[in-house]
Amino acid sequence: MQLNKFPSYKPYGEQAILIEWQQCIDDQILEDMLRFKERIQKESTQFIVDFIVGYHSLTLQYKEPILNYKEEVEILQSIYKKDFTAIQNPRFLWEVPVCYDLQFGIDLEEMAQKSKLSIDEIKIRHSAKIYTVFFIGFLPGFLYLGGLDSDLYFDRKPTPRLKVPKGAVAIGGKQTGVYPCASPGGWNLLGKTPIHFFDVTQQQPCFATAGDQIKFIPISLDEFYQLEKEVAENKYSIPKTLVHD
Repeated sequence: MQLNKFPSYKPYGEQAILIEWQQCIDDQILEDMLRFKERIQKESTQFIVDFIVGYHSLTLQYKEPILNYKEEVEILQSIYKKDFTAIQNPRFLWEVPVCYDLQFGIDLEEMAQKSKLSIDEIKIRHSAKIYTVFFIGFLPGFLYLGGLDSDLYFDRKPTPRLKVPKGAVAIGGKQTGVYPCASPGGWNLLGKTPIHFFDVTQQQPCFATAGDQIKFIPISLDEFYQLEKEVAENKYSIPKTLVHD
């Protein structure tokens, strides 16, 4: 797609600036945002305490109230116009094992009826894609992924479940994702992963970051329980491949 020439800037309270791109989910927009964020981090971080990445927005949180908003935006615009195509942090492709057994994929039968696809076809299509991590939220470690097959778009449930299990792999609307902990949720459940998506004992609690990629690898029920044991004993490492640095 053709990007607008420049992003727009808006005050976001007294201590933040909201930078917005075109309102769509797009890998090119994500790359533009991440490169801009990396350049700001290198050149103008003494007053910024946090960077919040969205699908098409970047919010800068400042230490103190912004005294001259116009001047700060001009600084950011100048940074954006510089050549920063060579600036990139390492990006990885993570292989996430998923068991699509009906024991975990409790919505698969309903999804098959609604989509006119077989259960096996849903599993194949879901695991065939490589997904891009756009950002992390609404729960710590919840990855918002882009790239879902359009035939697998399923509306969220009208009445959310009170408790979705940790590791549940699900689809909600045009998105797929993994619940990093047990929580209420209205997404359609099609499988489960035995790995941790958020672990406070690790230096980096969530293994993936915005710009990384996720590949779901189908595993059997026996393999799921074996990997679950290895994860519990801290003997399992998520396979990863360097995409670029």
